[in-house]
Amino acid sequence: MRMRRSSALALTLFLAACATRPQQPAQVVVPEAPLPGEPRVLLGLTAQELVARFGNPAFQAREGNSLKLQFKSRRCVLDAYLYASQAGAPLRVTHVDTRLPSGADTDQSACIAALGVPS
Repeated sequence: MRMRRSSALALTLFLAACATRPQQPAQVVVPEAPLPGEPRVLLGLTAQELVARFGNPAFQAREGNSLKLQFKSRRCVLDAYLYASQAGAPLRVTHVDTRLPSGADTDQSACIAALGVPS
C-alpha cells in the first residue's frame, strides 16, 4: 500500500513538472507617431506633399519611373527619392538623404527641421 502511494505521488509530481505554464497575454506595442523633424515622417509622402511642406524643389530628376527631388537651404540639402509601389500607383518617398551644402554628412532630423523654417 505504501508503495502505491509513493508511486502515485511520484507520478503526480512528474506530470505536474510536464505541465505547461499559463500563457501571459501578449503585450501590444503601439508605435509612436514620428515627430515633425524625424526622417521617417517624410516616408510615404507624394511629391505634392513634399512641395507643400518645403516649397518648390531646387532640383528634380526623373529616371524611369522614379523621381529625385532636392530641397536646399543655407543650412543643408535634402534629397528625397520617390518610387511607385506598383505600376500606376503614385510616386512616394522611399528614401531620404541629407548633407551640408559642403557635402559633409549632417543630422537628418536637424535638416528636415531647418528646411521647414524659412531661411
